[in-house]
Amino acid sequence: RSGLGSASDPIDVTDTGNLFGSTPKNKQARPSSLEEEHRTKEVYSKEFISDLNERFSHRKRELDRKIRQEQTKKNYHTNRNEELYQDVSDRILRHLKLTSAALDERPEGEEEEEEIEDTNLPAITPQMDEIIRNAFKARDSEELIQAYKIPITGRDISTLRGLSWLNDEIINFYMQMIVARGENDNFEKVYAFNTFFYPKYKDNGYSRVRRWTKNVDIFSYSIIFVPIHLGMHWCLATINIKKKMISYYDSMGGNNQQCVDLLLEYVKEEHRDKKKEELDTSDWKVNIPKEIPQQMNGSDCGMFTCKFAEYLSRRAKLTFTQEDMPYFRRRMVYEITKNQLMKP
Repeated sequence: RSGLGSASDPIDVTDTGNLFGSTPKNKQARPSSLEEEHRTKEVYSKEFISDLNERFSHRKRELDRKIRQEQTKKNYHTNRNEELYQDVSDRILRHLKLTSAALDERPEGEEEEEEIEDTNLPAITPQMDEIIRNAFKARDSEELIQAYKIPITGRDISTLRGLSWLNDEIINFYMQMIVARGENDNFEKVYAFNTFFYPKYKDNGYSRVRRWTKNVDIFSYSIIFVPIHLGMHWCLATINIKKKMISYYDSMGGNNQQCVDLLLEYVKEEHRDKKKEELDTSDWKVNIPKEIPQQMNGSDCGMFTCKFAEYLSRRAKLTFTQEDMPYFRRRMVYEITKNQLMKP
């Protein structure tokens, strides 16, 4: 039967590899692609989770530290704001108290005003009212007027609405309208520093404001207006060159001796620098008048500051009251958009 085993020949049942055509058991099977990936990729290693945890726990600790730091800052500023609000609230309450006593005589040293014209307030006409309403409708970014190198936008005008706090642009623009009116012979020749002058001088000294009057002789003016911002409250200081007096007008009755003392020192330094000689201030006075209009809310300090300057610039008695402020707010919208102060 020529090499073929007979049916009676025994079969090696252990040699299944040859029987079924599979790999012999003495040869190692090739690893699958999944096994290869498990061995070569970092994400499958035993140390991956521990390394990842260590890396992100460090980031978490750093993030927690920053969060605690910012929370500390937040708590500090929150407490500071509460103190400032409480101070304003206390001062408002003090001035809401009615008094039955009237002073017959002006306190010694208080600046006497000379009324030179009628102080009856003109009515706002329908035409003026339309201009006011249109100004309030302006978009925040819309420029309504630009003068004195100060652009006034809808956002600025909106600070004159309701009980909003006036911003720097409105106060600076209004002060410059008063200065421009002073060029008329019928009014005092006045000058106004902007709202950034006093904090710059107070915090940095004369050298930082020396060039602010490079082309200005403040001693040629009757009155210098200095708006004062105390963080949450506006006041007005004046340097009266003619009367040799530094005055401070606070619509909440505050005392700011530091301000009047600093401004007197500024006058001396300015005279020394521009006039090249010392100014004798022995006959100069400082004045913080108390019998002046007082605000009855926490919002109208900027309005009182502007109206103090406007009345003083024409030597008018300070006859306005808190009740006049809604009228003055609307009137100022019209005056600013027209760049023209109304009379009186």
